Amino acid sequence: MNQPQDRIAWIETIAPAEADGELKTLYEAHFDRQGGGVDHILQIHSLHPQSLQDHVQLYQTLMFAPSPLSRAEREMIAVVVSSINQCKY
Repeated sequence: MNQPQDRIAWIETIAPAEADGELKTLYEAHFDRQGGGVDHILQIHSLHPQSLQDHVQLYQTLMFAPSPLSRAEREMIAVVVSSINQCKY
């Protein structure tokens, strides 16, 4: 069985090394310096770069915009949802 870091999306994606134009710009903007690449969760949007940008904007809004929930509470909700969905993110 593949290790979690070896799993890739079941849909076609464009690898960072193969990206050009708008996608390459977005990949560079969202390069994970700690992880050393572009997160797979963002690469699934590679065939439609606008959806990648929209995904990042939604995440920013959910996690950092003014809210009655603290950042820690938001992260806890994300962890519970990921756990229920058996998602490694």
